[in-house]
Amino acid sequence: MVPLFKVFTAPSAATQVAEVLASGTLTQGPRVDEFEERLRRHFDHPYAVTVNSCTSALHLALHLVKREHGLPDDTEVLCTPLTCAATNFPVLANRLRIRWVDIEPTTLNINLDEVERACTPNTRILLFVHWGGQPIDYDRLAEVRSAYRARFGNDLIVIEDCAHAWEARWRDRLAGAVADHFACFSFQAIKALTTGDGGLLLAPDEHFYRQARLARWFGLDRDNQQDFRGCQDIAHWGFKFHMNDLAAALGLANYPHVANLVARHRENAAFYDQSLRNVSGVMLLDRRPESCPSFWLYTLRVAQRDRFCAHMHRRGIQVNRVHGRNDTLSALRPYQRPLPVMDAVAQDMICIPVGWWVSDEDREHIVRAIREGW
Repeated sequence: MVPLFKVFTAPSAATQVAEVLASGTLTQGPRVDEFEERLRRHFDHPYAVTVNSCTSALHLALHLVKREHGLPDDTEVLCTPLTCAATNFPVLANRLRIRWVDIEPTTLNINLDEVERACTPNTRILLFVHWGGQPIDYDRLAEVRSAYRARFGNDLIVIEDCAHAWEARWRDRLAGAVADHFACFSFQAIKALTTGDGGLLLAPDEHFYRQARLARWFGLDRDNQQDFRGCQDIAHWGFKFHMNDLAAALGLANYPHVANLVARHRENAAFYDQSLRNVSGVMLLDRRPESCPSFWLYTLRVAQRDRFCAHMHRRGIQVNRVHGRNDTLSALRPYQRPLPVMDAVAQDMICIPVGWWVSDEDREHIVRAIREGW
């Protein structure tokens, strides 16, 4: 079976993790500091805060935005229905209100024209994912935010779920590396850069950066010389969201290899784009000239999806939707509203293997299987 996902571990990972085990410092320590500095250089962004998952990064961003802006419960957050449920559950955890916005049929990203129309005086936050690593149209997003500011006199706060989008680019900009956005990345096991499990928050400014560093560890300050074991006052309660040195050591070992891994994802995606063009029963997603996707996923829309999946399984190829629509989940059903594009996409979207482990022979086999028909 050609797998849909595979975990990459660098040859040096075992040695680097063993060094941490021998050091006696297993939780947040010098390796976390080193990994964070590596990430700051990668994004050319000074406000990088590691955490234990992308979900924690999203929860932390929403918590800080709500607290620092004084937002009341039930403040509206515009959300995409097509993502991992972990994108949207932190909205509920922070007692905010979801308002679904439909997706684009050709990218599966949130539809920014619909975002502009959906804004109300109670809307303060936009939360979206870059589906499969296809970056959102940042130019159009800037226009939407400008229109919101002119209409309501406030800033529309942007929180990006970049779990799929490591190394994705819009023009020459890395996805997430936007000065006044919050951006959340995943280092979960099957992501391009893995720490086993972990995440990253890019904060928009020095104030939110400092507050995030405090809130990820109960509200305690680990950056000064004052003992944090019972000797500090806590102004704002926080969480246990920090990364540990074992995870950071794995991240440091894997980091030098990630650019080559993503490059292979892109090579395989380009092969599919060329080879599956005009195949009966297959609709390819758009590739916008301003963007350079990371292709953590390669998503198709196919006719008779159940038959397609059975056919691919018989050919030894793992396929899956990966993430289904969130708006029909029982926990999120109170927020349902008409989403006609999501209705259509939910019937025919599917993902095929695209990652660094897919060899030339594998991808040729996958294309042949699709061209055979089902």
